[in-house]
Amino acid sequence: MIKKAENIIVGISIGDLNGIGSEVVLKTFEDSRMLEFCTPVIFANVKIISFVKKTFESTSAIHGIDTLEQIVVGKINVLNVWRENVDLNFGVNDDKVGKYAIKSFVTATKALKEGKIDVLVTAPINKYNIQSDEFKFPGHTDYLNQELEGNALMFMVQDTLRVGLLTDHIPVNDVASHLTEDLIKQKIETIKKSLIQDFSINKPKIAVLGLNPHAGDGGVIGKEDDTIIKPVIKKLFEKGTMVFGPYPADGFFGNSQYEKFDAVIAAYHDQGLIPFKTLSFGNGVNYTAGLNKVRTSPDHGTAYDIAGKGIANHNSFKEAVYLAIDIYNSRNEYAEISKKPLKTKEK
Repeated sequence: MIKKAENIIVGISIGDLNGIGSEVVLKTFEDSRMLEFCTPVIFANVKIISFVKKTFESTSAIHGIDTLEQIVVGKINVLNVWRENVDLNFGVNDDKVGKYAIKSFVTATKALKEGKIDVLVTAPINKYNIQSDEFKFPGHTDYLNQELEGNALMFMVQDTLRVGLLTDHIPVNDVASHLTEDLIKQKIETIKKSLIQDFSINKPKIAVLGLNPHAGDGGVIGKEDDTIIKPVIKKLFEKGTMVFGPYPADGFFGNSQYEKFDAVIAAYHDQGLIPFKTLSFGNGVNYTAGLNKVRTSPDHGTAYDIAGKGIANHNSFKEAVYLAIDIYNSRNEYAEISKKPLKTKEK
C-alpha cells in the first residue's frame, strides 16, 4: 500500500542520551517541512526530551503519547517508554543510560515488527554500556538480524555512493577465515536484491574489492583473492549477476573507479568505511540491507567529546530519515509492480 508522505510513521530510538543523539534528532525536526515527509515517533520519555529541548533551546514542538494508537500525524510524537527520571551527564559513559538506550531500541523494534511504525531510524548507542544479561549483542544490527527476517548487511549510502561489507565488526586478523564461498555469495546477492527493490536499479553493477594488497598480486601477497573471492564472482557473473572484481582497494576510490558501479563491496570494515566517510562529507547513512523492514542510522557514533555543547551536525541523521522514507517508498512501488501481470501482445 502506498501511503501519503505525512502518514509514513518514522520510529526513532533515542540512543545514548549522554551522546549527541537527542540533539541531532531535535535539530532534524526543527524544520517543520520535515513533517510534510513523515510523522516521527521518538521512543523515550517526554520529560527527558523536554529537558533536552530546553538544554539546546530547540524550537521543535513535541507531543507526548502513552500508546502508539495515540500518534498524531504532523506532530513530533514522543512515546513514553519509561516513566522514571533519568539523570543525564553529557559526554559520560554511563551504564544506566545504556539500559534506557536499549529499552528505547527494543521497544521500537517490536513496533516495527508489528507494523505500528513503518521504518526505524536509530540514534547512536555506546556498544559497551548496552551490555547486560538481557541484551548481549554488539550493536543494533545483530539484534535486528535476530528479530527481523533476512540476512542483515551493513550498507553505507550517500547519494550514488554505496558501500557494502563482506565482514563488519570482527578483528582484522579474523577476516580471512570468515571469507567463505557461501558468505561472499550471500552478501553479493543481498546487495543485488537491495539495489533492485530498495534503490530501483533494474540491472545493478557491483564491484568487489580484494582482501589483500593489489588483490593478492596473483597469489604473491595472499591467495584468498584468487582461490575464494574470484571463483564466486565468476560463478555469479555467468548466472547473470553484473558483479566484477576483485579490484585492488588502494586506488579504487582515489581514481574514481567507484563511479562506474552502483555499489562496492569491501572485504572488511575499515577498507570500506574509511573511503566512504572521506567521500560522504558527513552526510552518509548506515542502512541495514537484507531485512524485511527498513532501518537506517547516521554514520557517526555518540560523539561524547562534543555532547551537550549544541554544536553537533545533524545532516547525517536527517539524511538517514530521508533514506528510510525513500527505501520504504521504493519497496512499496516494487511490490506493487511485482503484483501486476505482464502484458502480452495482442495477436
